[in-house]
Amino acid sequence: MEDYPRTVAEFEARFATEEACRVYLVQLRWPDGFHCPCCDGATAWPVRTVLWQCTGCGRQTSVTAGTVFQDTRTPLTMWFRAMWCVTSSKTGTSALALQQVLGLGSYRTAWAWLHKLRRAMVRPRRDRLSGAVEVDESFVGGLGGAEGRSTATKALIVVAAEEVGRGMGRIRMRRIPDGSATSLGGFVQEAIEPGSVVHTDGWHGYDRLKANGYRHRITLLRGDAELAIAQLPRVHRVVSLLKRWLLGTHQGAVTQVHLDYYLDEFTFRFNRRRSRHRGKLFFRLVQQAVAAEPVPYRDIVKHTRRGRRPGHKI
Repeated sequence: MEDYPRTVAEFEARFATEEACRVYLVQLRWPDGFHCPCCDGATAWPVRTVLWQCTGCGRQTSVTAGTVFQDTRTPLTMWFRAMWCVTSSKTGTSALALQQVLGLGSYRTAWAWLHKLRRAMVRPRRDRLSGAVEVDESFVGGLGGAEGRSTATKALIVVAAEEVGRGMGRIRMRRIPDGSATSLGGFVQEAIEPGSVVHTDGWHGYDRLKANGYRHRITLLRGDAELAIAQLPRVHRVVSLLKRWLLGTHQGAVTQVHLDYYLDEFTFRFNRRRSRHRGKLFFRLVQQAVAAEPVPYRDIVKHTRRGRRPGHKI
């Protein structure tokens, strides 16, 4: 059963205490009862206020261990407010805005929290797209043009969008190193169910789709941008919305090293755009946050240039 607050008043009343937040995490992490991460035991007794001890192996664990919230020194009430801020706005929030709204002591804390939550927005083993699906690539970011389909100065992404009548269903997107058959074919196999109709342009990177079990529909565009928009309207609409979101919410300040996680957030939001209550996005985010692996701050920043601190260009 999906259990979530519908309004900000309901949210504030329900999650005003640390204990209320912890009970909600238990409910979402162990919906069928306690599950020991060590021996798979199903029974435990409480130790102090935050630990459970497995009756089978004796291991002690908390509801936050092995999740996004592992080792946090910040109250769960603050984490819950952060997740509500992230999901209650249709366009999301930047690290600077989150810092200001929550009164966090540093920009770095807000930035790290958002990156931890973005990593929880991809559900493991999620269903692949199916039916008729448009696929195309586009450049995002960078400081200049790129020749052909290389990624010399910009990030190359590939986007898949389900055709639902004249409308659009779910989407998937990923940053890829190049437009080769290996990169594009790998994305299609991961994102789209075999047997689906995959609609692309005539780029040779898609030549193996039929051999991989897809029905391949090809439209030759010959470099005509207007024809591309007309023949593959859904993916071009998604790319347009993505670029507007990166520019509007994040002021375009997203580098390639972290772009994948912004793509995950955009996908998470887009695929839930028809939810009647923003609280449902909050529910899904918390649900996936207790299922996601913990990510230390040093792992988030280890690939940033010269190890510098996060700022507007990370």
